[in-house]
Amino acid sequence: MNNEFGERLKELRTQNKLGQSELANRLGVSKGVISLWENGLREPKLSNLILLARYFEVSIDFLAGLAE
Repeated sequence: MNNEFGERLKELRTQNKLGQSELANRLGVSKGVISLWENGLREPKLSNLILLARYFEVSIDFLAGLAE
């Protein structure tokens, strides 16, 4: 399974010096959900993708690995 999303999310999170718990609090999800996303075990809902894209100021295409 390709986990481009999880890798990009983790990269953005670490570049912004955020722990999983801190990002989870800012998005209103649990730390476990962030871990599942980063490890490719679950995919976020569209509403959460939008929140992530806005928070990190990137496109949804970038998060999904469709754009650089």
